[in-house]
Formats: sequence, C-alpha cells, structure tokens
Amino acid sequence: MNYTLNQLQVFLKVVQCESVTKAAEELHLTQPAVSIQLRNFQDQFDVALTEVISRKIYITPFGREIAVAVEKIIQEVQAINYMTLEYKGRLTGRLKISSVSTGKYVMPFFLTDFIKDHSGVELSIYVTNKKKVIESLEKNEIDFALVSVLPSQMNIEKLDLLQNKLFLVGNSKAAIESGVKSQDAFQELPLIFREKGSATRQTMEGFLKNNNVAVQKKMELTSNEAVKQAIMAGLGYSIMPLIGIKNELSNNELRIIPMKGLPITTNWSLIWLKGKKHSPVSLAFLDHLKRTKNQIISQRFSWYEKY
Repeated sequence: MNYTLNQLQVFLKVVQCESVTKAAEELHLTQPAVSIQLRNFQDQFDVALTEVISRKIYITPFGREIAVAVEKIIQEVQAINYMTLEYKGRLTGRLKISSVSTGKYVMPFFLTDFIKDHSGVELSIYVTNKKKVIESLEKNEIDFALVSVLPSQMNIEKLDLLQNKLFLVGNSKAAIESGVKSQDAFQELPLIFREKGSATRQTMEGFLKNNNVAVQKKMELTSNEAVKQAIMAGLGYSIMPLIGIKNELSNNELRIIPMKGLPITTNWSLIWLKGKKHSPVSLAFLDHLKRTKNQIISQRFSWYEKY
C-alpha cells in the first residue's frame, strides 16, 4: 500500500461529515479533488470503504474501522509536528473555540494576528447556535465559547470583546414612521425569527416580552443568512445584530428602522468554565486579546461605532 497523508486526511473528513460536498467545504478543496483522493485511497483496498445509495454516501463497517486507525495516524503525525516546533521554542497545540452563528462576523478578526504570529497553533472553530455552543462548553470540549447572551446557570469567566447591537431591519423599500412605538408597529409587521436555541431569537423574544408586544404574524428561519434574504425579498422584518449586515447596509439592500427601545445592546463575550486549567495556547490567546482588543476594535470595527 502506498497511501498519502493527504488521502488519509480526506478520507477521515468524509467519514466525519458523511458527505463529499461537506468534506470539500471544510477542507477548502473542490468536490472533484476530494472525490479523486477518496477513489485513490479506496483503490488500495479490496474491501469497500464507502458505498453510494441514491446519491448519498455511506461508510461501510470496514470503512469505519479504517477511519479509527486513520485518526490515530493523523494524531501521531500532529504530535510529531508539535514536538518539532516545541524543540524550536515555538508555541504549539490546538485552540478550540465554539461560536454562535452570528459570531462568525466577530471572532475571526480577534484571531488573525494571533494565528499569524504562532504558526504552530492549530485552530478549530465550531459555528452553531447558542444551545449547542453551551453544550460543548458544559462538556469541556472546547477552550472558549463566543456568545452574545451569557448563560444564566453556569459558573464561567469572561472577557468582553465588542458591544452587540440589535436593530429592527427591513428592506430598502420599508416605510415606517421614525420613532414609532413598538406596540403599534408590530401589530402589522410580519416578523421573522431565528430558530429556537438561537441567541438572537432569545434577545428578540425578551424585547417583545418586556414591551408587552403581541406578534400577529411570524416566520421562523434557521440562519442569519436566510433571515437576511427573506427581508431583502420583502417577506418581513426582523430584529438583527448590526454586525452581520454591514454589506447589505452599504449596498442599500437593507435599512435600519428607527424604533423606540432599540437598539438592544449586549456584549460579544469570550467565556470559559470557571477554574478551567488552560493550556499554554489558550493562556497565550487570552493574553493576546487583553493586550490587543482595543486596537482590533479601532482597526476592524470603526464602521460599527457609527451606529
């Protein structure tokens, strides 16, 4: 057998994703490139690793056994890489962060310089809704979580990174009188909500409850991008984080509708379990944030402070 490390990595990712398309996205490769590597790896075995039924890929029992061995090989290779870098006196290890979905517009800017300065650090970011982010934190599967609403029943420590502002947003043709009371406006507006478990939905529902607002018409969508597209198409309005609509505001595809009681303000906070024993990598990252966060905000989010 003459399989390559690249083939092993591709095969393991396909097994983890159970999809060639998703594996290609996570590996930043084209789908044909992943398919070729997968086929070349399969050609070295007389027993099938995968099978395709109705255009869906399934991993065979033999394929799953091979995947376990492959994961161990890749871990050993990573350990060799880490030892080499440590011998040279460089920071090495893995930094694992889970972020709520809208946090993808925030977290990368606080990571860029740190990752550039420490090429021996392997970064893993999991982007999902708040419920799953908190679950991964409770299980101690990650070093840090990025949230805009703090969990109420967990012992955590935190570092605030950036203010989170949520406005009522409509498309470019939206016409609502400036300063109208929420109780009046929301009687007629079709409101678009994120799915249950989303921090944006939690904040939005809190605003409606605190202002005694009864929503007559509502729609539920499962991602920030889907909500934006629905608003631009004229399907309704939503209370959205400003951080995720920069381009749409610049292109006049969306507009902020002034309303009493808005914006809602919270904080984008990096949180971790109280008493957690941080690795050298996570300690270095915390130190980096404390030293540079104000500079990052000034350089990367100057547009944000205008609203």
